[in-house]
Amino acid sequence: MLLERAIIKHIVKYVNSPDVIVIHGARQVGKTSILKYIQGHLDNDGKHTFYIDLEDLRFLDLFNKGLPSVIKYLEEKGALGKNKTYLFVDEIQYLDNPSNILKLMRDQYSDKIKLFVSGSSSFEIKSKFKDSLVGRTLNFEIYPLSFQEFLLFRGCKYDLSKAKVSNIIIDELKSYYKEYVLYGGYPRIVLEKNVSNKEAYLQQIIDTYIRKDIRDLAHIKDVGKFNKLLDILAAQCGQLVNILELSNTAKLSRQTVEDYLFLMENTYIIKLLRPFSKSIRSELFKMPKIFFYDTGIANLLWLKTLPKEIIGNMFEVSVFSEIIKDRSKKEVFFWRTQDKKEIDFIIKDVQGFISVEVKLSSSRLNLTALNYFREKYKTKRSLCVSLDIDKFAKAGIEYRYPWQVLKSQ
Repeated sequence: MLLERAIIKHIVKYVNSPDVIVIHGARQVGKTSILKYIQGHLDNDGKHTFYIDLEDLRFLDLFNKGLPSVIKYLEEKGALGKNKTYLFVDEIQYLDNPSNILKLMRDQYSDKIKLFVSGSSSFEIKSKFKDSLVGRTLNFEIYPLSFQEFLLFRGCKYDLSKAKVSNIIIDELKSYYKEYVLYGGYPRIVLEKNVSNKEAYLQQIIDTYIRKDIRDLAHIKDVGKFNKLLDILAAQCGQLVNILELSNTAKLSRQTVEDYLFLMENTYIIKLLRPFSKSIRSELFKMPKIFFYDTGIANLLWLKTLPKEIIGNMFEVSVFSEIIKDRSKKEVFFWRTQDKKEIDFIIKDVQGFISVEVKLSSSRLNLTALNYFREKYKTKRSLCVSLDIDKFAKAGIEYRYPWQVLKSQ
């Protein structure tokens, strides 16, 4: 059974627009399931749909021959009649020149064909999608499951929008959130009940998709050094990234490290979080922090096994992942001064800046940096996100559980 991801309601808003819907994200995060869910939704509405997977070499060859070959095939399958055809094309990055065929199909057949396409690498898509597609596509990024989606996949129907719930429900949600941090949000991992199988499937994702994708994209010859760099980054989740230090430790040139980091970001493995600063020049010359999109992947790369308790900065990584999956396009930074005052996240939204500190136990919260930032930038909101909220909470701070971090006042 296909389950409805939160992003689907945003995609289907454009089902009748002439533009090409492009969804992209890491492998195994559920792009194909999203395409098939939307296809099923349209089938139920009596629409005429087709699904094509370009990992099938027959269809890859068909599309690489050009638009006339594709149109002929669709006509032979009974498409392009009086009713519009909704065409779903998976793994579009395999095409030699996807821009050309998508542009022609959009410009010449938008009244007859609505295109939905997926791709597993932002880097490949951006490098193959030319300027000719500007203004012709609508792009959606797919991430591992959010905690709300995690609960849905586990068959739980909690209403996370409620401000107050019973202590029993809070304890249940804490237990689920701990599992979410330990094993991550890849759909197959969430649905698997056996922990040993979860670990095996996560290792398969790492070996088959993460290492392989980047190795192929970057034409990496010394795979061992790249793998070492990946492991180092997992161990440094939530910490500052020093390119020179990484270069020395992994025995790679500085430029190679920068190239690998760029590819990891554009294949949805890591995110480099930039520091908050009023000076753009200052932002450009400060070290970023490293975050993985999925805590399960990061845990296994770092520890070589799945832990039984939340370790190190992984709770912070999980909160970052929740924030970044929000579709309201909030800007996210971290903040650090030369005298080492630091705040985990600065979120910029329509109401201004919100400072966020993440602590497994709220009793460990130190207000020095939050108060300094509030005074310096005249912010009105400071949050402490925790799994263990101290009943003796400090004044002037909003305390949130991680599943509440994005809710309004």
